Amino acid sequence: MKTINIIGAGFSSLSAACYLAKAGYEVGVYEKNNSLGGRARVLEIDGFKFDMGPSWYWMPDVFERFFSDFGKRVSDYYELKRISPSYRVYYDDASYIDVPSTLAELHQLFEKEEPGSSRKLDQFLKQAEYNYNVAVKDLVYKPGLSPMELITPKTIGKINQFFTSISFDVRKRFKNEKLIKILEFPVLFLGAKAQDTPSFYSFMNYADLVLGTWYPMGGMHKVVEAMVELAKELGVKFNTNASIEKIIVDGGRATGMVVNKEIVYSDVLLSGADYHHTESLLDLKDRNYSEKFWSKKTFAPSALLFYVGFKKKLKNVSHHILFFDRDFDHHSAEIYDKPAWPLNPLFYANFPTVTDDSLAPKDKESAFFLIPLASGLKENKDLHAKYFELIINRLEQLTGQAVEKHILFKESYSISNFKEDYNSYKGNAYGMANTLKQTAFLRPKIKSKKISNLYFTGQLTVPGPGVPPALISGKIAAELIAKEQPNLKTHEIDF
Repeated sequence: MKTINIIGAGFSSLSAACYLAKAGYEVGVYEKNNSLGGRARVLEIDGFKFDMGPSWYWMPDVFERFFSDFGKRVSDYYELKRISPSYRVYYDDASYIDVPSTLAELHQLFEKEEPGSSRKLDQFLKQAEYNYNVAVKDLVYKPGLSPMELITPKTIGKINQFFTSISFDVRKRFKNEKLIKILEFPVLFLGAKAQDTPSFYSFMNYADLVLGTWYPMGGMHKVVEAMVELAKELGVKFNTNASIEKIIVDGGRATGMVVNKEIVYSDVLLSGADYHHTESLLDLKDRNYSEKFWSKKTFAPSALLFYVGFKKKLKNVSHHILFFDRDFDHHSAEIYDKPAWPLNPLFYANFPTVTDDSLAPKDKESAFFLIPLASGLKENKDLHAKYFELIINRLEQLTGQAVEKHILFKESYSISNFKEDYNSYKGNAYGMANTLKQTAFLRPKIKSKKISNLYFTGQLTVPGPGVPPALISGKIAAELIAKEQPNLKTHEIDF
């Protein structure tokens, strides 16, 4: 039986571990932190619980597909609830829109804001559904080895969608800026601007407006707990507080790794940790990519986050709130074009206790706030305090209530924390953006070009950032390993 060691315990690593264990490999997972789940950790303070990382549950079919591969269902592990409204969006005129969870209500909303637009919405979503079925049910499960993976009977007639942008596609149909912001928003999950994201990625709009926004009761960490439970059932061994100091290479093969100053040997090595960091554990001659390569890539933003406990329930808040009440293009430029601390940032607020009272003591409220930032910025606690005051003031103004005086505590988390906790390149929060030049086979490869038994999975390789793509990335890596590194006792497995 071959031994496969996996670096990191994020979603992609947990996914790969499950598939590889099912295939009959002996699988060990090594995580530098004291908990499993990568960025999807939990912060607990005085009876309050916070999802520290992912908070949006989209593409429920991808999660179901993952668990069904093991004869399981999502409902075997956690309760899933559809959120209604899906989210709220505040605008610069102090108005807001609650994005509904049904198509009938969505049509009414579009007609109210832009008469005649519901028919255009149907056309747009029809194309988005087609793209979703092509992408999420087929293309994103490809290993990114060749451009020919993108050439199928279903894509050849839609090839123009790879050379026009989401922004172009939306704006040629709709004129109302409020609706445009809603339709351009989902691609932020891909880590890029709408004007830089191929039209083909409109499948994110289908995921948003049709498949909907869901919530696993108890928080996103319930998904981690489910995957860990499954992995343990399959025989995966987990090691926490396991810092990887070096990957040992001999004769073009990774023979092991130095973990907490001790050598752990393996037949195959898979890294779900930050790709750039993983390569820093290798000698220069064994790395796929140079520092120059990484410096030229477009990374998704980092973030300044605040985890806040309130001593009372707040009024006029939703589970998910997007504050688009400032200039979107200006903030975007401060992230991607001329990196700087934003003058008037957009931000996101998450109030999970609107849906789930278990995350805070009785009659109290837990929330976190996220400001997207350029990666690599210098920071300090004074800056954190400045931005917290800024967003709390806007929250008070837009929701019409006093907020700050009801705060019990707050904790901040930002660029330096992403670097320290996740070895994240320049402290980015989401990985590498899915722009046209960083899509599919143009992303960093899932297999090392120089070391025959070293593989990568996660948000810097295929298919890209986000939790559903991470599950898929783990499956892709496992498939490739099973094909290229056959086990002596490989079980029959239908990937």
